[in-house]
Amino acid sequence: MTSLQLFWDEAETRYDFGRGHPMDPVRLSLTMALVRAFGLDRLPGVTVTAAPAAGDSTLALVHEPGYVAAVRKAAETGEPDPGRGLGTEDNPAFPAMHEASALIAGQSVAAAQAVWHGSRAVNFAGGLHHAMPGAASGFCVYNDAALAVARLLELGAERVAYVDVDVHHGDGVEAVFRDDPRVLTISLHEHPRTLFPQTGWPTDVGGPGAEGSAANVALPAGTGDAGWLRAFHAVVPQLLAAFRPQVLVSQHGADTHIEDPLAHLAVSLDAQRAVAASIAELAERHAGGRWLALGGGGYAVADVVPRTWTHLVAIAAGRPIAPETATPEDWRAEVFRRTGQRAPERMTDGMSGSWKDFEDGYDPADRLDQAVLATRRAVFPHHGLLV
Repeated sequence: MTSLQLFWDEAETRYDFGRGHPMDPVRLSLTMALVRAFGLDRLPGVTVTAAPAAGDSTLALVHEPGYVAAVRKAAETGEPDPGRGLGTEDNPAFPAMHEASALIAGQSVAAAQAVWHGSRAVNFAGGLHHAMPGAASGFCVYNDAALAVARLLELGAERVAYVDVDVHHGDGVEAVFRDDPRVLTISLHEHPRTLFPQTGWPTDVGGPGAEGSAANVALPAGTGDAGWLRAFHAVVPQLLAAFRPQVLVSQHGADTHIEDPLAHLAVSLDAQRAVAASIAELAERHAGGRWLALGGGGYAVADVVPRTWTHLVAIAAGRPIAPETATPEDWRAEVFRRTGQRAPERMTDGMSGSWKDFEDGYDPADRLDQAVLATRRAVFPHHGLLV
């Protein structure tokens, strides 16, 4: 039986940049409502857990003390600190900013501890991968993903793999560990020429002494299911097999979806579900089943995010939901009550999720294949792999 700890605290919805901001916390509430509507929280082996907020000593595993103090000050006074990325258009200051951010971080750190001791874990409120040691960035105040990895290293892990399938480059996590050969970061994201944070080039492979510790697949705008899945399977399984991680941490931003308002990929819910299932299988094959799954971006807050992350929870629990399954009627009513939007009626976009294996042939004129080959050429030799 799969053991899963689902980390959730309603107070995480206090991570709220205000009316009109894309990072609407209703996406978290509606996800947990859908999880409950399917009874995933009551499955055998599943425990819903609320961990305490991360304290200063835990935050210091990644963040500068002066930055944590600046977050507290901005929350208390509302005064902008643009040098720290606080009080900006992306990251407006709000009264609960420190407490809510530290709470999300605390869930991910506790989830990492649970995974190290043998349980799968999910914190879909986490995955705030842009925050830097000394600055907020891209809607992210504290980098819970990096903190989770740092705690795993503190617990004795010698090899941790981090796989990020958000549409945006996982720049904060990569920056924290770019010089640490114990951590392999893999990010599949829209090309930096067309999307924030304008980083994550295929030639970014890690710092001196840690070459090959970062892998970046920069996908052309407009990439759909077949290309996205082809790129994932052309890079991620091979690197994980070579790296042999003791733990796999994954970030599942839902903003690769074609309906997401902030990016330019054309991925379906069905492909997102397929990648989550592949990551679960890769964790079993290469990391002894130690798997921590986090949320991330995603700004189609009613139609996409709740379904994507509910699939993620179900997969982590070992009880995947069939794509053709109808969404529960009471959940659809809750979506309309909370957002005024009509909720999707099934757990699918009706796509096949098919793709062609990269090893079956490379098309030198195809921009997606060019992107994949650029990453393989840059990173694979550092792991003794053939391009």
